[in-house]
Parts: sequence; structure tokens; C-alpha cells
Amino acid sequence: MPVYLLSKVPFFPPVYLAEEDGLLAIGGDLSVERLLIAYSQGIFPWYSENSPILWWSPDPRYVIFLEKFHIPKRLKRLYKHNKFTITINKDFESVIKLCASVHKKEDGSTWITKDMILAYTKLHKLGYALSVEAWKDGKIVGGLYGVNVGRVFSGESMFSIEDNTSKLALVHLALYLKSKGFIIIDCQTKSEHLKQFGAEPIPRSLFIKLLKENLNQNINF
Repeated sequence: MPVYLLSKVPFFPPVYLAEEDGLLAIGGDLSVERLLIAYSQGIFPWYSENSPILWWSPDPRYVIFLEKFHIPKRLKRLYKHNKFTITINKDFESVIKLCASVHKKEDGSTWITKDMILAYTKLHKLGYALSVEAWKDGKIVGGLYGVNVGRVFSGESMFSIEDNTSKLALVHLALYLKSKGFIIIDCQTKSEHLKQFGAEPIPRSLFIKLLKENLNQNINF
């Protein structure tokens, strides 16, 4: 299959035309309109600082069904212990910058580029991106962020400065999303780390079907 070169028009080819590894298209921009169109079609950007924008839609898709979300016993005890204060949307910009900083490679590069930070902060201000923060002594020591379209939340990145804080943020997020009527946390690609919470592969076709069924029930934060 060819990889499609995007124009200035916020359009994407059908996801079934993606390469075997999930790569669908290259180029375009990170405008709010294009990002929302992408996520509503099961597509997301992922690229490095020295590369053009790459757009992906892998098959299978790894997801956590919120009705089957599993909290490991040790983590459940830690969550109830309240050692950390967990908040939602308290400081999105700090969370995404910390994700970029913590996950930098040895050469200093990161896939969470300055353009990505700017674009997703815009999404957040419009209510389409959400952050979870774990606090200790007034400082953020863990968290995550992602994009919400309809009743599907697509996780983008998470980080821990102190042990288990990203996991606690995920537990808090799952409980919060479930209370709001969400059905899925989209993990995008395979993650051994998230298996303990119930992450599982499903066919991309099923993911797209579930996504479309829940797009018109948007919950804007």
C-alpha cells in the first residue's frame, strides 16, 4: 500500500489503506481541525523531531474497555491510602511538558515536540484534551494526558517521577471516565505495561465501529 502525502486540506484516506505497521499518511499539519478529524477516524500523529508528521492507524488496536478495567490489589491499596493528591485538568501544560522531558532519548530528542505541545494545549483549551496530575508537596510527580472524542479517550503519554504515580493517575482517570459514560481507553499500540489493567487487542475494524457509534455522544471538558 502507498503512504499518502497529505495536502493543506484536512482530509485522510481510509484507514484500511494503512501499511502493515499502521502508517497511513505523511505531512499535513497539527491544526485543531485536522487533529479532531484524525482522532474521530481512529488516526493519530506520532513522529520524531527531525521527521515530517506521520499519521498512524494500527491493526490490531489496543484498548481498555472501562467496564473491564482491572485495578491490581497492591495499586488499589495505594490509591485508597491517599499518599498523593490526584487531580484532573489542573495543569495540562505542565503534564505534557513533563511527559516530553521524562521521555527524552539520550540525544535529547522526543516525539512530543514543541509543535505537539502547542497543538494539544489548544485542544485542551477547547475541551478535547485532558490531563491527570499526581501531586506531592505541591509538585507534580506523575500524570498522563490524552484526547477525548465522543465517549472514547485516546491516551497519548504518561510519566512517573515517583514510583507508581502514572499508574495511580490511570486508575483515577478510568474511574472518572467511567462515571462520565465513556466506554474505552484507546491505548493505540501494544503495551505490556497496560496489560495489568486489562488492555487487549481488538481488530481495527471493531475499534472504528465503536468509535463511530460513540462520536455523537461527545463529552466536552
